[in-house]
Amino acid sequence: MNGIKRVALMFAGSTAVVLGGIGLALPILPTTPFVILAALCFSYSNPKMYKWLANSKYFGEYIENYRTGAGVSKKTKTYAVISLWSMLCISALIMRDNIWVIAILLVVGICVSTHLILLRERPLE
Repeated sequence: MNGIKRVALMFAGSTAVVLGGIGLALPILPTTPFVILAALCFSYSNPKMYKWLANSKYFGEYIENYRTGAGVSKKTKTYAVISLWSMLCISALIMRDNIWVIAILLVVGICVSTHLILLRERPLE
């Protein structure tokens, strides 16, 4: 692999890790797709970074669950839905004078909640 491609993949992977990290705190931003993207970029550009990410306390579970098709824990689903609606309610309170923004937040909340609830649930261990 040439140097430019390696650097571009490292940059994309690093950006995806940052966005995935933000997604841990902000439920509006999805964590899993960014972590999976970062893992893919690092697997081609820097195996050491891939290993670090796959063994990470915060992101390793996302990669392993995706790689094995294990699903999402009920605890994670519950936390995600509660966090999502908490942030949406705060946003709606801030934007209370704009009915269109509140309507969009409601539609986004319903769609994302539906997606989260329909995710395959990992069996109890």
